[in-house]
Amino acid sequence: MKQRKNGLYPGVSDELAENMTTGWADTELHGLEPIAQAAHTAARRAALSARFPGERLVVPAGNLKTRSNDTEYSFRASTEYAYLTGDQTEDGVLVLEPRGEGHVATIYLLPRSNRENGEFWLSGQGELWVGRRHSLAEAEQLLGIPAQDVRELAGKLSEATGPVRVVRGHDASIEAALTDKVTKERDEELRVFLSEARAVKDEFEIGELQKACDSTARGFEDVVKVLDKAQATSERYIEGTFFLRARVEGNDVGYGSICAAGPHATTLHWVRNDGPVRSGDLLLLDAGVETHTLYTADVTRTLPISGRYTEIQRKIYDAVYEAQEAGIAAVRPGAKYRDFHDASQRVLAEKLVEWGLVEGPVERVIELGLQRRWTLHGTGHMLGMDVHDCAAARTEAYVDGTLEPGMCLTVEPGLYFQADDLTVPEEYRGIGVRIEDDILVTEDGNRNLSAALPRQADEVEAWMASLQQS
Repeated sequence: MKQRKNGLYPGVSDELAENMTTGWADTELHGLEPIAQAAHTAARRAALSARFPGERLVVPAGNLKTRSNDTEYSFRASTEYAYLTGDQTEDGVLVLEPRGEGHVATIYLLPRSNRENGEFWLSGQGELWVGRRHSLAEAEQLLGIPAQDVRELAGKLSEATGPVRVVRGHDASIEAALTDKVTKERDEELRVFLSEARAVKDEFEIGELQKACDSTARGFEDVVKVLDKAQATSERYIEGTFFLRARVEGNDVGYGSICAAGPHATTLHWVRNDGPVRSGDLLLLDAGVETHTLYTADVTRTLPISGRYTEIQRKIYDAVYEAQEAGIAAVRPGAKYRDFHDASQRVLAEKLVEWGLVEGPVERVIELGLQRRWTLHGTGHMLGMDVHDCAAARTEAYVDGTLEPGMCLTVEPGLYFQADDLTVPEEYRGIGVRIEDDILVTEDGNRNLSAALPRQADEVEAWMASLQQS
């Protein structure tokens, strides 16, 4: 076992080593019920098997990543691995071995720490240091997949024959064992398939996304209740407040929270969250709770820190709200994916022409993309286990595709007037507004999963007042 250079104990006596091997109770768990999504993960593996018959498929969870010296970042399993197994432990690998007309799945995991050789208390990743992990037998009961020791896998893969594909970028040792057996092009086909497979959510996934949105709504309520404390400190108070809700009710935040007050709201991904929170300014809060099964919400509200929008803030806010309403109305089965973006952008372009900020007609503005100086980004994206889900999907299946029931996407138009933008009147400068909701495509239209949070300006003000009085 690796010793720290400046550890206080230079070694282990034979007597202590022997003592540590005895006197421990049997803690093996029996009769475990399968995890809630086990039937769904089995169906996903079956679809993967059907797509790549006769090929060995390797999907790693990934490894711990060093933050500094001997401390690691919190581990988050690769989306592909968690999607196919429901497991979230580091170093895990799912392997689908071709067998007959299908595949046999095996999940390779770290077993319980060895108590005979002292690993469990001497290794930095031993169970007395980082906590108990499931035995292979326990993992089989929970996941519904035969489990083996992952430490033996690299050797097996290096000797494997026949066509192989691996999801790259997560486990260097597994990729090294397959280096002469795989190609970048074939591996990319596997990644693309798994990305597109996640586009239509099953019943379990929809339930998890709803949980994420419900927790996120409560996190936004938490923030509104402490805006006075944020004003006394900084945006970090907002970030910490929302994070508490995410950790109590979920696994984590699904992405770095954007807690952008005042002119910081014009920076699309303001995650420094170290600026002042001032009455009279707006707070653009873009945050989402990630559930214990790794499904995330992605919601934005732009709130008046004082509790009331000023005249110019409301003017801009109402324009964004109208654009979002148009975008949400365009989300329905059979519609083109781009329709909601086009609908929202048209409204914003019309407002910019109406305000005299850009020369019309509107068709010219949209054709040339002139509104983008102030709208900046696309109006949404797929949502699921990744905040920007299905990112590796083919363009023809994603942005050039058609909406289907079960797809979940964000609708999030915005207007951003930079503090140094001399092309707009001074009263606009430093104002950024975005409104974002998570929209599920249904059989007959859509459902707003984040509807628990008000969007219309009067309703936002009333909601804030009710929370701050309670």
